[in-house]
Amino acid sequence: MRLLGVVDPDLARADAIAREFDCRSFGSLEQLLTTHSELRAASVTVPTIHHLAVARSLMDAGVDVLIEKPLATSLLEADELLQLARNRARVAQVGHLERFNPAVRATIPLITQPMFFEVHRLSVFTPRALDVDVVLDLMIHDLDIVLAFVHSPVKEVRAVGLPILSGKTDIANVRVEFESGCVANFTASRVSTERVRKLRFFQPRQYVSLDYGRQDVLVFTVAEGDAQPANPSVNPQIGMTRPPIVSEEPLLAEFLDAVRNRSTPVVPLEDGRRALALALEVVKNIRDHGHRIQIDQLAP
Repeated sequence: MRLLGVVDPDLARADAIAREFDCRSFGSLEQLLTTHSELRAASVTVPTIHHLAVARSLMDAGVDVLIEKPLATSLLEADELLQLARNRARVAQVGHLERFNPAVRATIPLITQPMFFEVHRLSVFTPRALDVDVVLDLMIHDLDIVLAFVHSPVKEVRAVGLPILSGKTDIANVRVEFESGCVANFTASRVSTERVRKLRFFQPRQYVSLDYGRQDVLVFTVAEGDAQPANPSVNPQIGMTRPPIVSEEPLLAEFLDAVRNRSTPVVPLEDGRRALALALEVVKNIRDHGHRIQIDQLAP
């Protein structure tokens, strides 16, 4: 495998990145495609509004794609991407990178019947990704993870959000109820004074705390009957364990394995569409709530 090039209409930026990674720079996708017929896979990291056009050009040229999240700006665009991938027999993955977080991977074997989630993703303000609001920028990571953990249709969504430093929602709180009875509370902010990325959930006789940033998982388990836990916590009836963590983030490696083996990637476009559908429902709920309480006037 070798890196062929980087494409950016800002040629100075393209040149700088090409020098850093020892590859060629291109001012347009067409230049890359006509210069390198051997191109097999590409990462699509353009603004979300351009995902469909860029991914379409690549897939039409026989190139497999790793598309940054959110997958698209609408479900119609997402559906078109899914159809393109099927028609062109392309490997297509969404860049929901938290799926590859070692702490998330260590948590998956622990899941039995999650019934309550509390999720916080807080970040300091930076002038990036302002083409989307905080739900599609940050919260969508956690929506995707919880959907993957719960495996149940969404029953109800309630949400509130506010624009603080931009013209779009910068802080949001969401309550999602699933058909299984599970409830998940999400808080996302890009105007915080600190950076927090944590997910906690309860299931029968167990509490699991996951720190995305530290890549750490703590598991508290209530002993059954008179049994004593092997590693008791402050409460002698509650045992505390730390699952082993393999410190790697194999998003790119596993995508390229799927390209080589022509196999289904870890996060297929269907999962990206599912997360997008819930995120757009959250955005709609925030907009409707804002209209009801006439909060729109607070936006800059």
